[in-house]
Amino acid sequence: MAHSFDLKAAIQDVLYVIAGVLFASFAMKSFLTPNHFLDGGVTGVSLLFHEITHFNLGIALILLNIPFIIMGAVQIGRRFAWRTLLSIIAMALCLELIKFPVITSDKLLVAIFGGFFLGLGIGLGMRAGAALDGIEVLALYTLKRVGLTITEIILGLNALLFLIAAVHFGLETAFYAMLTYYIATRTIDYVVEGLEEYTGVTIISGQSDLIKEKLALEMGRGITVYKGERGYLRDSFEVKHDCDIIFIVITRLEVRKLRSVVTMIDPKAFVFTNTIKEAAGGVLKRHHGH
Repeated sequence: MAHSFDLKAAIQDVLYVIAGVLFASFAMKSFLTPNHFLDGGVTGVSLLFHEITHFNLGIALILLNIPFIIMGAVQIGRRFAWRTLLSIIAMALCLELIKFPVITSDKLLVAIFGGFFLGLGIGLGMRAGAALDGIEVLALYTLKRVGLTITEIILGLNALLFLIAAVHFGLETAFYAMLTYYIATRTIDYVVEGLEEYTGVTIISGQSDLIKEKLALEMGRGITVYKGERGYLRDSFEVKHDCDIIFIVITRLEVRKLRSVVTMIDPKAFVFTNTIKEAAGGVLKRHHGH
């Protein structure tokens, strides 16, 4: 059934949201707000607003995210919008009701671990199909109207935020805010894309049959083969040969082994790699231990 309810997936999403809310709240209450630190995105705007006006941080998060939740309902869907709204309300309640301890006042540790736990929380929320920070929704909404990339939009918005922070609190605070935001975004990438990053490898060789056999039987991987032609060099443009172009997806830990296997068979093989952000299905994992 196309619309059947997946209880296991629903429970997993709820657990992700709960963990994400707790980690993000922990980052703000134990690291950022006691030390008057800022971050990027809507969370950073909320922290900045809280620092300047001393307005309740949880309520500020809800109010400042509402426009982006509405944009999310239009751009992505109502289910996403409801999940995001409930997640942000839950985070506001955590900030208000749970007494998190202040961990440290060392600025470097605050920037590193505050950014890490905040990114961990936001990333877990994203894995559950919700957003604890609405800036990417705004970037997606603006992308269709301005033509800039999402990265350029987010960078521009955060540059404005950090500029305001520099004016009000000094350059040092703005620099630490940049560091916090950088660590948070890198942590989000790891959580959303997975620590086990996949690499796509393309191999062009005259010994493709032997290479296919080694990859499939020894490395236990599925391979995809494209039919192509080799040759077309400047000095012998008319000379060409049919060949199989091999494509395989492996983890980055296996790249060195794959190159060794290919080099043993054909030292002149043309091999190039590219990073894959997300992969599912197929034969991605080995069935036996490394």
